[in-house]
Amino acid sequence: MKREIIQTLDGSTTIHIAEWDECYHSKHGAIQEAQHVFIKNGLSLFPDRNVSILEIGFGTGLNAFITFLESKKRNQSIDYVGVEAYPITAEEIVAMNYVEELNAVEQSSIFDIMHQSNWGEKSILDDDFTLTKRKQFFEEINDENKFDLIYFDAFGYRVQPELWSTAIFEKMYNALKPNGVLVTYAARGVVKRSMIEVGFTVEKLAGPPGKREMFRATKN
Repeated sequence: MKREIIQTLDGSTTIHIAEWDECYHSKHGAIQEAQHVFIKNGLSLFPDRNVSILEIGFGTGLNAFITFLESKKRNQSIDYVGVEAYPITAEEIVAMNYVEELNAVEQSSIFDIMHQSNWGEKSILDDDFTLTKRKQFFEEINDENKFDLIYFDAFGYRVQPELWSTAIFEKMYNALKPNGVLVTYAARGVVKRSMIEVGFTVEKLAGPPGKREMFRATKN
């Protein structure tokens, strides 16, 4: 499918899939969405401790990069795993303007290493942040009690409802440690029902700019 680089309303870039009319990040602001959904309502729940994170949809690397920057501010050690079935191209990576928009020029090499690191191998980005990228389909995930936090950033239910199924959320539930948390930009009733069916306790929270609501789910 044809993909194009577009600028979102906060000035940061994302990738748009014309055939689906779907973006990798919110068209209302890619950086704003990542900070609101995954940092404010996810990472901030784990202050002053080591955190293991699973990202569903590594994509452009934006969520991983913002998490790295936040970990430096918070003095956190993070073990980050990003799952992606269809990695973006080198040309698309270069077109992303996250380093500039986040005023993180001093950390530009980290963003490059995130994308240049080998799939399936753990990369040590610094003393307190490791990254493992896994090229696999979401239904192939079989981790057990491994993660504190899941960033669920799959393409929307409208275009890929199979990624929001009970079967997928059962895998997410199993992958989390007890009291682990999953955060996502989604807020559809059918998604909430699937989460509850596998055992999650689900909260509806205020969404990022351009979206009224989002979900946070906790493993009981």
